[in-house]
Amino acid sequence: MRLHRLDVTAFGPFGGSQSVDFDALSTAGLFLLHGPTGAGKTSVLDAVCYALYGSVPGARQSGQGMTLRSDHAAAGTRTQVLLELTVAGRRLEITRQPPWERPKKRGSGTTLDKAQSWLREYDAQAGTWKDLSRSHQEIGEEITQLLGMSREQFCQVVLLPQGDFARFLRADAEARGKLLGRLFDTHRFAEVEKRLTERRRAAEAQVRDGDAALLADAHRMQQAADDAMRLPDLAPGEPGLAEAILDAAAVARSTAREQLTVAHCRLLAAESAQAAADRALADVREVARLQRRFAEARQRALVLEERADGYRQAQVRMERSRKAEAVAPALELREAVEAEHRRAAAAEARARGVLPEAFVGAGAAGLATAARRAAEELGGLESARRAEKRLLALVDERDELDRQERADEGLLQEAEAWLAEWEGSRGALQSRIDAAQEAATRAEQLAVQREPAQQRLGAARMRDQLAGDTDAAAEQARLAQEQVLEAKAHWLDVKEQRLNGIAAELAARLEDGEPCAVCGATDHPAPARKDAGHVDREAEERALAAYQQAEERHTEKERHLGVVREALAAATAEAGDAPTEQLAAHCDELERLYAQARRDASALHPAHEELRRAEAERERRTADRQQAAVRVASRVGHRERLDRERAVLEEELTQARGAADSVATRAAQLERQVALLTEAADTARAAEDTAQRLKDADARLADAAFRAGFDTPQAAAAALLDDTAHRELQRRLDAWQSEEAAVRAVLAEADTAAAAQQPTADTASAERTASTAAQRARDAASARDAAARRCTDLDRLSHRVAAAVRQLAPLRDEYDRVARLAALAAGTSADNERKMRLESYVLAARLEQVAAAATVRLQRMSSGRYTLVHSDDRAGRGRSGLGLHVVDAWTGRERDTATLSGGETFFASLALALGLADVVTDEAGGVRLDTLFIDEGFGSLDDQTLDEVLDVLDSLRERDRSVGIVSHVADLRRRIHAQLEVVKGRSGSVLRQRGA
Repeated sequence: MRLHRLDVTAFGPFGGSQSVDFDALSTAGLFLLHGPTGAGKTSVLDAVCYALYGSVPGARQSGQGMTLRSDHAAAGTRTQVLLELTVAGRRLEITRQPPWERPKKRGSGTTLDKAQSWLREYDAQAGTWKDLSRSHQEIGEEITQLLGMSREQFCQVVLLPQGDFARFLRADAEARGKLLGRLFDTHRFAEVEKRLTERRRAAEAQVRDGDAALLADAHRMQQAADDAMRLPDLAPGEPGLAEAILDAAAVARSTAREQLTVAHCRLLAAESAQAAADRALADVREVARLQRRFAEARQRALVLEERADGYRQAQVRMERSRKAEAVAPALELREAVEAEHRRAAAAEARARGVLPEAFVGAGAAGLATAARRAAEELGGLESARRAEKRLLALVDERDELDRQERADEGLLQEAEAWLAEWEGSRGALQSRIDAAQEAATRAEQLAVQREPAQQRLGAARMRDQLAGDTDAAAEQARLAQEQVLEAKAHWLDVKEQRLNGIAAELAARLEDGEPCAVCGATDHPAPARKDAGHVDREAEERALAAYQQAEERHTEKERHLGVVREALAAATAEAGDAPTEQLAAHCDELERLYAQARRDASALHPAHEELRRAEAERERRTADRQQAAVRVASRVGHRERLDRERAVLEEELTQARGAADSVATRAAQLERQVALLTEAADTARAAEDTAQRLKDADARLADAAFRAGFDTPQAAAAALLDDTAHRELQRRLDAWQSEEAAVRAVLAEADTAAAAQQPTADTASAERTASTAAQRARDAASARDAAARRCTDLDRLSHRVAAAVRQLAPLRDEYDRVARLAALAAGTSADNERKMRLESYVLAARLEQVAAAATVRLQRMSSGRYTLVHSDDRAGRGRSGLGLHVVDAWTGRERDTATLSGGETFFASLALALGLADVVTDEAGGVRLDTLFIDEGFGSLDDQTLDEVLDVLDSLRERDRSVGIVSHVADLRRRIHAQLEVVKGRSGSVLRQRGA
């Protein structure tokens, strides 16, 4: 990075515009920036930093905004800083303007303008500047990326603050670590330490949770073993817990298996005794069953003897039913024929009831002959019926022609009337379309005006609101300023009162024989006394604190006032000076006109559609008129043909109809007569046939009953049984026979008869014996099952514990590994002999590089006497890694840098700053820093040391650097010819530049 030109206007102490040509100053490689105290030497460096980063360095960054503006500047002059530089091979120009209060263009008072920034780049081929950005954020990101340094690093590397490095030399390891951490951005290594600690805690929690789960399973195993298992006296996380639990589980499993074996042997013995008791019980129960069986058979035999008469009656009835079954077909046939005859006679009566009187007494043959004659007459009317249907069709067709003719005449009249009004309708519709089109154009024009008017109205309302807020904020700022003045006056009064009574405070500390702090005398004949209104140090400090708080409140009120004024300026610039009511009325009028135009324009599409439909209607009416005329002409000949054909058909049908109204009526009469005669003839023949069949069935039934042994057919019918009665009677006979056979079989059994001869069996005693044996077997089985479940539970829990131990082993190994690594990175591990943290280790390597780079220049400045070395020795009980010592070649001893004198501290800190600049530059990616500034400290050097220091600074030109020294030492003005002088005056400071 090389600076070319700096222009400042109304910045800091510079009331007007000042310019610095760094190219001319850098020609000699070394230039001096000097001037009296308070003239503004540091403000030149502030301007460079502000141009690059938009803020000033160090503690002065809290004074941005309005305080950057020079108090000597004219009211209409805006504060501006312009810096031209080359970085990363690109020539850039940065312009920054902080926010400022300018006089209003109209009226009195001021308004706040926003901060602005510009970034331009020089195009060498075109020889012109091109704009890159006007965004504060984009410019800041671009510069930070090109320089590779933050603002803090830039201030440490380019604007070398000697006081900071003097403190760095005398600081302890912790303070050095903070500074180096900010410069080299080593917080990521601290994050690594933190991450390792978090991972150690997480792994420890996982191991502890796993051990807790193992203990929980161990307690479950203890419960399963009936508290016969002893648990280890270890807490979760303690070593050996898993092994102790596994050993205790193995002992519990072995004990449980022994108990299972004993329970199994007891169960076998109980089962054997139960089997013997069950066999004895079965034998007793069998004897009792046989005795009951013999007694029940004897009782059933007595019951059969009592029911023997009923059995013989049922056998007789069953025999008569079997004989009657031979007569059953004849009975069924006679019943079927009789039913059919009754149906045929009823049908014949119905058919004869609807015949004319002339056919009532006729037989079946006469009815059939009359039906044939009526059918022949009906066949002769077929041609007449077709003619009558054609005549009806001719009448309908003639009526349709008349209807169409009337419809065409009405259509012609309607079309003529509508077409006569067409021109007037089309003109009215076209007028509506033109009016709607004009309204649409007017709505578009008004829409363009609406949004700017609404935005201006919103800005005007915001302007009115902010105007009141500005007055309130200004009043608050004025009151805060008055409070500041009052608090400051009070503080000064209190301070003056304390100074007036300071003698009393000094006299209060006097002791006889001790020298006075003011005059040194040991005698104190008349010490001052505190009066009633004496002010002590605490009262003065309270007054000072109140003044500082009032100052802070005033600063906050001023900042708020600036923000409100900035917003008011933006709103005023957008709204203008027009009153809000006027803008609102204008917006309302625009809205009304726009709404009216939109309503008028909405009729455009319906008017177009109506015109389109009207034109289509005109075309349709014209076509209808032409088609109706053609149809009227074609109907004349058709009507004449229909009239001639109708006359011929009327003459033919007069002969065929006879006395009937029509041929169809006559045909219907004949069809009905044929159907009635035919049906009557059929039913008469069917009745005659069924009467003969009924007579034959009666003769066959009488013959069948006689052969079956019955006197009459009625007796045979009475002996018949239906299926249900037959099945029930047969079931009773079969049951009696089965019961009789079963009783005889039981009484004939040898074992049953033998059991009946034995004494009555005692089943109760045998059941009690068997129940006692069964209970003992169940108890033994329960004991065996409990022992088996205990073994199963212990095996299952043991397998789970073993699996948990295997799963926990990698976690435990991971915890041990992470814990060792975290302790090593944190510096608490025994393996870390120097107790050095990871971040301190990295910073120690950087400090070693800085010390090596600084030693090259320190040896030249000290004529080869001093060398800076890095030390990683532990300081007392603290941690090591960031020690910094100086080796004195004259004594050969190594000592702490805090023992250096004032002048030695200066050139040592200067060498350290230059070395740090080189290391940080390389760390930032090798960005070339061609312009450096060194601020103060040269007044503590003697002439010889000053020459050596200047020779070292002059040697920086070997790396194509230019160094600016900021100092007011007079001897430097004789030694350095390229100078930039800051001259202060009552109207502000000015810059004077002198080349080499």
